[in-house]
Amino acid sequence: MQQATATPVSAVLHGAGLAQAKVDAWLQAEPKTIGDLAQDRCRYAEFWRGAEALVGELPRKSARRPPQALAADAIREASRAARERFLRAHGEAIYASLTQGLTRFLRIEELVFAAAEAFPGLAPTREQIAAEADAMQRDKDGIEIDQGILLAHFLGHERTGNHLCHAMLLPRPESKAQLARFAAAGTVDLGTVRIERRGRSVHLFACNPRFLNAEDQTTLDAMEIAVDVAILDPGSDLAVLQGGTVDHPKYRGRRVFGAGINLTHLYRGKIPFLWFLQRDLGFVHKFVRGVARPEVLPDDVHGQGIEKPWVAAVDSFAIGGHCQMLLAMDYVLAADDAYLTLPARKEGIIPGLANLRLPRFTGDRLARQLIQYERRLNCNSPEGRLLCDEIAPAAEMDSAIERVVAGLTSSGAVGAVGNRRAFRVGEEPLEVFRRYCAVYAREQAHCHFSPALIANLERYWGAQDRTG
Repeated sequence: MQQATATPVSAVLHGAGLAQAKVDAWLQAEPKTIGDLAQDRCRYAEFWRGAEALVGELPRKSARRPPQALAADAIREASRAARERFLRAHGEAIYASLTQGLTRFLRIEELVFAAAEAFPGLAPTREQIAAEADAMQRDKDGIEIDQGILLAHFLGHERTGNHLCHAMLLPRPESKAQLARFAAAGTVDLGTVRIERRGRSVHLFACNPRFLNAEDQTTLDAMEIAVDVAILDPGSDLAVLQGGTVDHPKYRGRRVFGAGINLTHLYRGKIPFLWFLQRDLGFVHKFVRGVARPEVLPDDVHGQGIEKPWVAAVDSFAIGGHCQMLLAMDYVLAADDAYLTLPARKEGIIPGLANLRLPRFTGDRLARQLIQYERRLNCNSPEGRLLCDEIAPAAEMDSAIERVVAGLTSSGAVGAVGNRRAFRVGEEPLEVFRRYCAVYAREQAHCHFSPALIANLERYWGAQDRTG
């Protein structure tokens, strides 16, 4: 049987109408070997610059004919293969140079652009990202995939990955002022999140009523600041996560825990790739591990962060990302009419850390049914109770929350925090989290720009007919 052979890259590019001399010059400039970082920085930058110049001669993505689309993909694929090769050799040294020998903390949204500036072509610049910011998701060229490749390599090395996880667990700069406001008033309204102190507990309410408290770019920073404030507040021993009341006709006036990622915004290109990693290495990880101190890595063995137990109170439903949050909680109270879903297959993305955490609660078979076959769980069912510690009548949730808080704070926070750490070091040590996130960074980047994502959102969500 005769095997098919792939069309040479040069032929694909020539077939798209690109000048043969330019194509040949670019292909000949590809570095095939690895040298020292300073030399490779220049050699690889020249190759990546040539790639961008060739893509720039093609029409924008939405206007490309099939041969031109194939050419753009071939150029991107060759560029990414070179990035992988460059980062395998120099990833740790690059991270060290960007962080001044790991003495400076950079959050991922700062780190990727610092890398783009210091190592031209390694990752997209702010200007390149801004140029695509208003495009529909289907019309984006996927340049953010290179951010995922970069972060996957940084997270994949123990020393640099731990340092990056540490950076993302530090309190945000804005949190100090909000903590002072909260200490003075006992409440802070951050727009999409509201914080209130009630006795020895602090309550966070998601407030995105038009979209059933869904998560999007407008909620990300506010939630992380709110989580910082809740954890750092010295006047409370416990934090409670709830959903506020919503405007949707079907649920108007009811509390909803949350509808997961805003799929309309995702379809319309309003959620950048970095959103996923900012979320999962940021506030969701802080649910699990607390807020870090700059002087010590909170790996539980050599150092700890500042933390307190978390309770989730689930009204109506917890879909997608909001179901993921339950996996990071210490106690889950749910209304008897509430339900849970993790429809990752229908969304075409990886459901955060759920692939790591969910099997601990449900076992592997049920976890796969939830993630890959969109199985729905009623909270008040045998399977639902694997994720929910307690079920209360929907009309009695307020009194149930008060009772749970009283029960969990009656013995103080010291024992609860110690037990959190003891569970965590056995179930999800920082090493396991870091390695998972290295894979997640690369795979989610490819999912985020896959044609399958657009097809799924149109088929299952009707995203093309929605506004917002």
